[in-house]
Amino acid sequence: MNRYVFDACALIAFFNDEPGAEVVEKLLLDATQRKCAIAMNKYNLLEVYYGYLKANGEAFAENILSIVENSCIHVDYVLTDTLFRYAANFKASYRMSLADAMALAQASIEPAILVTADHHELDALSENSTIEFLWIR
Repeated sequence: MNRYVFDACALIAFFNDEPGAEVVEKLLLDATQRKCAIAMNKYNLLEVYYGYLKANGEAFAENILSIVENSCIHVDYVLTDTLFRYAANFKASYRMSLADAMALAQASIEPAILVTADHHELDALSENSTIEFLWIR
């Protein structure tokens, strides 16, 4: 069974019906049918939450958070020592946000396919890495 890690942009594309939303929707449907597993770390969920908090207010952001927490997405709330070190290594080695480093670390450790649209930060890494990427656009 394939395992996937969602970056924040994957969920944002889904909720905003942006290009790539259909890819995320298919994965979510597959996960509800237990054809795959989806995980996301709390740091990437923080990106989703604060974006909606800033743009749409607290009630809207809380609703999105509730939807995610009650979905087939397993949210990892613990920053293990291994995740800490992997993320720090990615952040120190490549020009990327801390949240992207966390998603990469999680995908490395699980191992899982990273679902993202962040070409500007991750293209260079995808060419030289053992991490598998699913680009939603």
